[in-house]
Amino acid sequence: MPSRVGIPPDLYSRHARSREGRDWLAALPALISAALLRWHLSVDLPAGGQPWNGHTGIVIPVLTSSGGPAALKIAFPFEEALLEPVALRLWNGHGMVQILEYDTDSCSMVIERLDAHKSLQAVPLDEAEQVWGSLVRRLSIAPDVRDGWAQIPHIAATAEQFSDELPARWEDLNRPFPRWLLEAALEVCQTRGAVSRRRAQDVLVHTDLHYLNILAALDGTGYLAIDPQAQIGDAEFAVAPCLWNRLGDLPALNAEAGLRRRARNLCAAAGLDESIAAEWAVVREVENSLRYLETPGHLGDAQRSLWVASTMAGRTMPGLPTARDLKILG
Repeated sequence: MPSRVGIPPDLYSRHARSREGRDWLAALPALISAALLRWHLSVDLPAGGQPWNGHTGIVIPVLTSSGGPAALKIAFPFEEALLEPVALRLWNGHGMVQILEYDTDSCSMVIERLDAHKSLQAVPLDEAEQVWGSLVRRLSIAPDVRDGWAQIPHIAATAEQFSDELPARWEDLNRPFPRWLLEAALEVCQTRGAVSRRRAQDVLVHTDLHYLNILAALDGTGYLAIDPQAQIGDAEFAVAPCLWNRLGDLPALNAEAGLRRRARNLCAAAGLDESIAAEWAVVREVENSLRYLETPGHLGDAQRSLWVASTMAGRTMPGLPTARDLKILG
């Protein structure tokens, strides 16, 4: 019988809040055992060691039948998780962790193992910016004839959806931030949606490419991305997560200029358009702030998003905590 694997407490508490989540947690030990048997894997954890996990899934270090290191990932079956193996196959290891096996019914897959203890989160920011930029250049592959492309959503469609939904959500929350910031986001949605979408420059975009989602290869040859949330469109859409993370690294004096300088450095490293990256950051953080405000207990997260959105729009909102006092993500 395969080794028993514990479920990390934070993963358990997150999914135990809903009936669907509790059902998945109850089924998870059997899903793990079935995957280990299906692909002839053995658990590669020290005695008492815990597997890794993100918000939506568990990642278990394993050994393949030939003794090579790999990782077994089993995700809660929601839309983004179901699209992850599609995106991984399109990237095919080009700047992205390589997928080795996949089972649709159980939302499980085997991927190459990276060094979970070496992400860009702890790398000095100037070095991290350069690594991030070089990785984005590798990840920015253009659509081709493979079938998987038809399953990946488009950023332009996301923008059009935001254009339709953001005003009503803002009104439902009793206009929680100035109208000018909402209008700044809507203007981008309208121009980057159907009106002036740069179809000729569409690429596959990892829309959650923050510092913790970039890990070192086991052989020390560089870094690769993990946990893709893929869409097709402007590569500049990928910049925003690196702006709302690691805010504590901004200078104490004039953090606003520091954030804009970070965006400029990231774009320079990746060969991206700084103004388009700023526009998408405004849109994404305005939408994030509304989503946080719609969820009780997330005022601090909403304030962080509003600080980033308004700063990237060029008019930092008054009344918000300073950058150093904003809630740290994660």
